[in-house]
Amino acid sequence: MTRRLPLLPAAAGAALMALAGCSTDGTENPATMPPPPDMQPTCGADMLDAYIGRPASDSTIAAIREWRGDNLVRVIRPGTVVTMDYRPERLNIDVDENGTITGFRCT
Repeated sequence: MTRRLPLLPAAAGAALMALAGCSTDGTENPATMPPPPDMQPTCGADMLDAYIGRPASDSTIAAIREWRGDNLVRVIRPGTVVTMDYRPERLNIDVDENGTITGFRCT
């Protein structure tokens, strides 16, 4: 009597061998590789440089919030507790201990 081997292990082995041919050795031509996803900030921080150095007054913050519309805006002063979640659409306004806007970030 001849004993037959199950097909499942043989099929799994064939699949692994086929996948091994798909591995990369790091020698791909960068010109043929797809571009990386767009990782640029999307909150408009790069458009607010004119506000750096200005006092973070209520009217200035209100103007920035109005410009942002319904999008998230967060004012971060020294000692402010903030979450560390990454939200590229959120505008962070960094304010120093003197109440001056020091920068903007999308996080």
